Amino acid sequence: MTRIYEYCNQEQFIFILDEWDYIYHQPYMTDADKTAYTKFLSNLLKDKAYVEMAYMTGILPIAKYSSGSELNMFFEYSMATRAKFSEYFGFTDDEVNLLYQRYLQIEKNPSVTREGLELWYDGYQTAGGKKLYNPRSVVGALSDNQLGNYWTSSGPYDEIFYYIGANVDAVKDDIALMVADIPVPAKIQEYAATSMELKTKDEIFSAMVVYGFLNYSKGYISIPNKELMDKFAEVIQREPSLGNVYKLAKESGRMLAATKAGDTKTMAELLEYAHNTHSPLTLYNNEAELASIIRWVYLKALDFYRIEREDKAGIGYVDFIFYPFQKNDDAIIIELKVNHSADEAIQQIKDRQYALRFEGKFGEKAEYTGRILAVGIAYHKDDIKKLHECKVEVLREKIV
Repeated sequence: MTRIYEYCNQEQFIFILDEWDYIYHQPYMTDADKTAYTKFLSNLLKDKAYVEMAYMTGILPIAKYSSGSELNMFFEYSMATRAKFSEYFGFTDDEVNLLYQRYLQIEKNPSVTREGLELWYDGYQTAGGKKLYNPRSVVGALSDNQLGNYWTSSGPYDEIFYYIGANVDAVKDDIALMVADIPVPAKIQEYAATSMELKTKDEIFSAMVVYGFLNYSKGYISIPNKELMDKFAEVIQREPSLGNVYKLAKESGRMLAATKAGDTKTMAELLEYAHNTHSPLTLYNNEAELASIIRWVYLKALDFYRIEREDKAGIGYVDFIFYPFQKNDDAIIIELKVNHSADEAIQQIKDRQYALRFEGKFGEKAEYTGRILAVGIAYHKDDIKKLHECKVEVLREKIV
């Protein structure tokens, strides 16, 4: 290359290496092989007159593999910690809007909504404050004309969930909080996030951020979207080592069935079970904390509903509203009360006309044709028995 550079009037090369660190993750690579590869890159790129620029992408920082000065000529940029270039780690809102308009022009029978793309694939945030979508999943949904889970579940992704099971005590409470839609403080250490070497909670969560399972923003981690929430719900329901968190997730299907059947006794029992078993939230001081348990007991409902918290409805904001994916399924409105009754919760749903969210505009047919259920859930924090009160009322029967 030096000879070519000299022969061609000192024209320089631009080097582009995608997944430059792939070799380090392969089981057949010995430590000696990895060291030799690092030296090869250094000899190829460092302080060479023929190099105009070297651009490399990979999972982990160079510092993880370079023990000395071999590759210290690079500036590194990551979505979580560096603002510059951070918008290029995924699709921005404007880019998704452009793709969606192309999709509407090409697809004869479009079934993907713009709101659906946001619900399923948005939720990442860069260090510069920009919102990002998972690009692979957006492309998959628009190409297939179907919203769904396009997450890759092979290689290091399976290993990450292995560590959830292997380090239950370190991570289970934080995972419970995140599934309840509560961000968790974490110290992200990108250099530590390499496969099969995760020992501490921060290392585990660092790896999950690097691999895209979690969003990191301003010192907190969270589950970014429905696609990833479904993945967490899946692993929680198959991982008995998570103890009561696993048991509660398994019971969440029964909670949804009891709600639809108006079985308030079972609903109250399941809420009390959630409250009395190991939970990061053992005391409800306000409705926001009660809402976190609601997310858990209705975890299975994520398979059938788009669940919105504090959504605009009628003449106010409802605590929870469940929009069914199947428009003829039951629509559910949940109002929570601490130190008030379930009857008061139901009355608020009626007085503020929250059910209008499921009715069509004046003169139009209703988009949602299933029953509309009003659900009131109450808890008295001074009650030493930790009893919950539930009430279900049908506001509208199914439209035939």
